[in-house]
Amino acid sequence: MSAFTIAEIARALQAPAAGDLSLRICGAAEPAEAGPDQLAVAMRPAYGEALAQGRARAAVLWEGADWKALGLEAAVFVARPRLALAALTAHLAGRRAATGGPGGDDARAGRGEIHPGAQIDPGARIGAHVSVGAFSLVGPGAVLGEGVWLGAHVSIGAGVRIGDGARLEDGVRIASGVRIGARFHALPGVVIGADGFSYVTAEKSRMEVLRETLGDEAAGGAERQAWLKIESLGGVEIGDDVHVGANSCIDAGTIRPTRVGDGTRIDNLVQIGHNVTLGRNCLICGQAGVAGSAVLGDNVVLGGQAGVADNISLGDGVIVAAGSMVLSNVPAGRAMMGYPATRMSAQIESYKALRRLPRILRQLAAKKPVPKTPPKR
Repeated sequence: MSAFTIAEIARALQAPAAGDLSLRICGAAEPAEAGPDQLAVAMRPAYGEALAQGRARAAVLWEGADWKALGLEAAVFVARPRLALAALTAHLAGRRAATGGPGGDDARAGRGEIHPGAQIDPGARIGAHVSVGAFSLVGPGAVLGEGVWLGAHVSIGAGVRIGDGARLEDGVRIASGVRIGARFHALPGVVIGADGFSYVTAEKSRMEVLRETLGDEAAGGAERQAWLKIESLGGVEIGDDVHVGANSCIDAGTIRPTRVGDGTRIDNLVQIGHNVTLGRNCLICGQAGVAGSAVLGDNVVLGGQAGVADNISLGDGVIVAAGSMVLSNVPAGRAMMGYPATRMSAQIESYKALRRLPRILRQLAAKKPVPKTPPKR
């Protein structure tokens, strides 16, 4: 791992520093586990006491910290810990934090290498400094931009276009016709452009009738029919600076593309259905699912295991709490919670009332019954 001076760390974090700025570190560690050549990460006062348990000579501290009293030789001071952590980890990993691109030492040095076990179709166009790992496949008509990095066992389908500086880790699968912007980053096992889950029966099924009647169980509908597949011809379009976590899937659209906007971050084990539109800078947390043809605006956040029903829209800035299920349209800026999801403030009030209910019932049961008034004669 490369070594960095405290002065270099401070510049990367755009933060003030004190002490021996020429001191060199080769990594970061938690305060109690940091060695003399590691930078202790103690950005809040609660973590400062643990510095005495480690051997760090330098640390990233909160604003106003007494670094000398903590026994340090140098310190960098930050105001917003998580923001500083993003810059720190990017710098230590040798990556470009400002653009969100994966970069890496090889990309910065302008090197590229094609493994002899890789297969690249003669009709593919490969940009400068592209790296392709062992047993990876690049199909006919595919275009890889400058500095693209493919790990081992990556599959790039026919006609795929991937922008400059993208990084696809081992085992990523990109189906034919997908368009991906610059500085894309996909973790292992990502699948983009697989067929959407879209089927129909020759006559209306009971499921279709129930959907139209909103739960009329007596409604008819032909049963015992075969499911006929609707093919996915629309592909996927992904903007710049998009990150997709391990084993997540983005399905191809039926006629028009499934779209993911610039800067969107998708966690592990996320399902994005066919024809979905995700806006810019969305944050989709682990095991969330977005059903077909849903439209999410810019800066939408879905907590872990949250779900969005098909054919509905969420406005800009909507936040959906973890484990919630959104079944109807949500206006911009609203925070949603629960199953079915309602306004978060209303859901919390309902939850408080539900928790009080057993106590209220016990109090009612403990009261003596009111004697009946005898009838007047």
